[in-house]
Amino acid sequence: MEIYQGVRPAVPIGLAALEQKAREALDPAAWDYVMGSAGGERTAATNLAAFDHWPIVPRMQRDVGTRCLSIDLFGAHLPAPVILGPVGVQSIIHPEGELPAAKAAASIGVPFVLSTVSSRPIEQVVEAGGSLWFQLYPSRVPELNASLIGRAEAAGYSAVVVTLDTRLMGWRDRDLERAFLPFLRAEGLANYFTDPVFRAALAAPPERDPAAAVRHWAELYSNPAATWDDIRALRACTRLPLILKGLLHPDDARRALDSGADGVIVSSHGGRQVDGAIAALDALPVVVDALAGRVPVLFDSGIRRGADILKALALGAAAVLIGRLYCLGLAAGGEAGVRDTVLNLLADFDVTLALSGYSRCDQLDRSALALPSAAGAWRSRTG
Repeated sequence: MEIYQGVRPAVPIGLAALEQKAREALDPAAWDYVMGSAGGERTAATNLAAFDHWPIVPRMQRDVGTRCLSIDLFGAHLPAPVILGPVGVQSIIHPEGELPAAKAAASIGVPFVLSTVSSRPIEQVVEAGGSLWFQLYPSRVPELNASLIGRAEAAGYSAVVVTLDTRLMGWRDRDLERAFLPFLRAEGLANYFTDPVFRAALAAPPERDPAAAVRHWAELYSNPAATWDDIRALRACTRLPLILKGLLHPDDARRALDSGADGVIVSSHGGRQVDGAIAALDALPVVVDALAGRVPVLFDSGIRRGADILKALALGAAAVLIGRLYCLGLAAGGEAGVRDTVLNLLADFDVTLALSGYSRCDQLDRSALALPSAAGAWRSRTG
């Protein structure tokens, strides 16, 4: 109603227009880095297309005069089931790096997940206020992993997200064509360059010899030899909720619980890692069934609309994470752009929830959806 009364958002409402404005604002290499995916980008496309396979079946004559989008998650009460997911090296999107998006999240009351490869260090992003989670890319150095987690816990972060699907960087055509990897230019390495364990291994501090610091980072950044034992070691590093991100197989989800995880995130990294992988949404109900409510299951990869949130929650997600979507808002309008992009998404979800016949997130289950791509199958299921 504010929009109809003349209060215009800081960014375009339509997704195509938002993308166009963001693209115009970014350097072409930065645009490709943010929007590109692995190989032929088939998984990224499949992530989006998967939402069309689960149609909503609206219900009528239900009281939806008052809606409540809030949820309880890991001991916190959130105003909506949306989290700003980890996106690294935001300095290539905005000169203030992660601060504008973190401030926007704080103004709305939803968590912001800081990436290990952020442009601003753990302690500085706390200045944005709000609820902060820290995302870890486990390195080859256990002491460094423990140091980063310890810094986040000491700074007041409320959860740790460990990304499992980036043991190697995916083959990304767009970035390879431009020979563009921002980390090799010392972008996105603020947490490493400020870490005592990392600095202690250098002959000279990063301020004096950034090239040597970058080379050291490249040697330890990821650990292709990691096993579930490494997750147990991370579990022992912190009292914070430990959430494992990048799971698509039910057996891996079970192993995550056995390793001490307090939650999992079903994700294909937005299609940036394995070209041709299963759509994250199609993996979601299988993982949910495997875990049988023992821990919260979160979801990311492909959320663009309010209907997408509804479908993910109906398939069992406790909440969803967004990444590229809020980055478009960041590029197009800074902090205000992120805030209004997220508010537009939440308003879209609120309207879709009501028009589908529901007033609360916890009312959603698979009965809100037809079976994938098969109205006949849905009829047989409902009689």
